[in-house]
Amino acid sequence: MAFWYWLVLAAAFAVIEIAVPAMVCIWLAAAALGTAAIAWLAPVAAWEYQALIFALAFGRVALARTRVRSTEPHLNRRAEIYVGRTFTLERPIVDGRGRVRVDDTVWLVEGPDLPAGARVQVTGVANTLLRVTPF
Repeated sequence: MAFWYWLVLAAAFAVIEIAVPAMVCIWLAAAALGTAAIAWLAPVAAWEYQALIFALAFGRVALARTRVRSTEPHLNRRAEIYVGRTFTLERPIVDGRGRVRVDDTVWLVEGPDLPAGARVQVTGVANTLLRVTPF
């Protein structure tokens, strides 16, 4: 299979990605472009080897991104970073529910009834509800 077949395939995948952006075809286009470069620099006679190179290139490019670890362990559980911290109630806790301002956000809190302005410490979290006790 000639290298220009892979160039045409790469161009087709790139056009599909532009028409329907889903971030899938761009990786196929990159793999086809890499296979075209390898087929041009070191012509491989059998198309099976070129298909194997394409599959390996696609797997290397597309699946390499899945191994990235986050430096923020609480990225999707942001409330957990507030456990142990103390805050001032913005609204009083009435019937077990109130509100506290944390940086630029207002959080719903659960705890014993307290007046606005009281200092509370976060002792636990339930989804987006902070459990607090008087400090």
